[in-house]
Amino acid sequence: MNTPYPFTALVGQDDLRLALLLNAVSPAVGGVLVRGEKGTAKSTAVRALSALLPEVSVVSGCRFSCDPAAPDPNCPDGPHESGAADGRAARMVELPVGASEDRLVGALDIERALSEGVKAFEPGLLADAHRGILYVDEVNLLHDHLVDLLLDAAAMGASYVEREGVSVRHAARFLLVGTMNPEEGELRPQLLDRFGLTVEVSASREPDQRVEVVRRRLAYDDGPEEFAARFAADEAELRERIVAARALLPSVRLGDAALRQIAATCAAFEVDGMRADIVMARTATALAAWAGREDVAADDVRQAALLALPHRRRRNPFDAPGLDEDKLDETLEEFGGSEDDQDPEPDPEPDGPGDPDGPGGGGQPPQGGPEVPPQGGEAQDAPEAQDAPEDREPQAAPAAPAPAPEQAPVAATEPFRAKLLTVPGTGAGAAGRRSRARTEHGRTTGSRRPRGALGKLHLAATVQAAAPHQHARGRSGPGLVVRRDDLRQATREGREGNLVLFAVDASGSMAARQRMSAVKGAVLSLLLDAYQRRDKVGLVTFRGKGAEVALPPTSSVDTAAARLEQLPTGGRTPLAEGLLKAHDVLRVERLRDPARRALLVVVTDGRATGGPEPVARAARAAGLFAAEGVATVTVDCEAGPVRLGLAAELARNLGGSAVSLDELRADSIAGLVRDIRDVPANSSSRKAA
Repeated sequence: MNTPYPFTALVGQDDLRLALLLNAVSPAVGGVLVRGEKGTAKSTAVRALSALLPEVSVVSGCRFSCDPAAPDPNCPDGPHESGAADGRAARMVELPVGASEDRLVGALDIERALSEGVKAFEPGLLADAHRGILYVDEVNLLHDHLVDLLLDAAAMGASYVEREGVSVRHAARFLLVGTMNPEEGELRPQLLDRFGLTVEVSASREPDQRVEVVRRRLAYDDGPEEFAARFAADEAELRERIVAARALLPSVRLGDAALRQIAATCAAFEVDGMRADIVMARTATALAAWAGREDVAADDVRQAALLALPHRRRRNPFDAPGLDEDKLDETLEEFGGSEDDQDPEPDPEPDGPGDPDGPGGGGQPPQGGPEVPPQGGEAQDAPEAQDAPEDREPQAAPAAPAPAPEQAPVAATEPFRAKLLTVPGTGAGAAGRRSRARTEHGRTTGSRRPRGALGKLHLAATVQAAAPHQHARGRSGPGLVVRRDDLRQATREGREGNLVLFAVDASGSMAARQRMSAVKGAVLSLLLDAYQRRDKVGLVTFRGKGAEVALPPTSSVDTAAARLEQLPTGGRTPLAEGLLKAHDVLRVERLRDPARRALLVVVTDGRATGGPEPVARAARAAGLFAAEGVATVTVDCEAGPVRLGLAAELARNLGGSAVSLDELRADSIAGLVRDIRDVPANSSSRKAA
């Protein structure tokens, strides 16, 4: 639709709207990452913001949107002299998830460079977004190398393009906005830190507000122009306020007291580096300008912390996002006070320096109160976990145990230190960091004739192909005549991500609290490794009478960890059903993504007690994986002085390797690479580890 949804017509989502407006006031804040479930108006809000930005003036004919008042001296279309200027609306450029590197940064016309000696450069999306908005929907699904290029350009304000001995640099200053659904995978902490602000959004649970959202959306769909006209006055008022805040921004004073609160807050939450302090300072200044004030207040610092710190305090994918507001208030109060205070010691009296809006004594119970129940709950839960009777395992010949009652979930132990799982050979899967793969990015391994449009030119191979024909082409002196048939495209090798599917036994024989806790710790270590290697993960559990897909294959390992923590246990062991369910999941994923290679990790003690002929059916189900050549690892969770070796037998039926839970603790998953190296690398079943 040509008419964007009005920004002022958005219902709710106050934090999202504020974060976007602060970046419109001060692009130096560094952009915003919007995290939230699907259908929460993330994209609608970003597109609506572009209509509020003031018009920009550009040099006439400049493809890189140079400012006539201060043109870029290194502009590829320059040098620019004083002359005509054009005014246009600020652009919002969308970066598609499937975009190539050349589409993002631009591309040099290698054919013209070789045949005509001309450095012809076609600008990319970074050039189009200069002095506007660059919007990346589902930024967590972008390939890592694209995200690196994107964030480097955002940080430096320029884009550098290097292609076979020629170089181009152009300005690229834009407001970076990314949206993502956490269920589809996380960004690495290093990349999260490059976004200035982050906002968590979710659909309202208030019926009246949801009704208003639906009513407005239906009205917009029926008549976009008429609907936008209803909010035209509000949009104009908001646009004028942005312009006024931009004009006031250079005059805003960030005092020493506010700076001390910012530094103390970042230190209290143990964020890495100094970027958080700088972003908080810029955000607090923009908040003051947005409110029409020339001094930064304590409330500005608090709001800046809530927007700039939550994504920077995540140490690993299992940390819950968010900020402890009680701790934040306590830190701001401790390091608050006016700059004219002569006494550096805190005043213990209730009416001492602090928040003038409320007495000090009245603020103490709310800060200390919420922390008491969780601490008390943990103290009460720990003895129960230690004193709970454990299920005794039979130590004689395997016999069908009596049905065990369902037990409450237990917490996982600390994850073990994981090692890389590798497989020889070269695949052709999605980009990642584990297995070797033929990709568009990576080190050059050879050359070939281009199929269709020329991609990455292999210069040496091109010259070598053209050299024998120079005499026939009339070239007797220096130089080289290159024709289309001489061009050679580079073949590259990178790393791909794989699919790691966990099949976890949650039956009664696995339900002893200490053992299940250790099992969850082992699986968490594998999940963490999968996150670091950019793998997709899935989780199948089996207990009682059947198996279920607890987590369909996804890149969101924090979601997998949450499902694992809530995993109930008890009942018989339908091992065959678990293996068949895992086989079905891998079959479907192979249809969706034939190039992604899979590893099945079965976590069990090897007992099979559910259904008719449980042992024979489990053996036949395991044989399916061996017949298809799927790489498997069995984690043997059997415990006790007498062990039956059932998990090792299962591993043999699966055609893979086995490692005990004790080995995981002692050897940090080193045993998982054992025996997998003998798997053929490029079979049709796409095996991997």
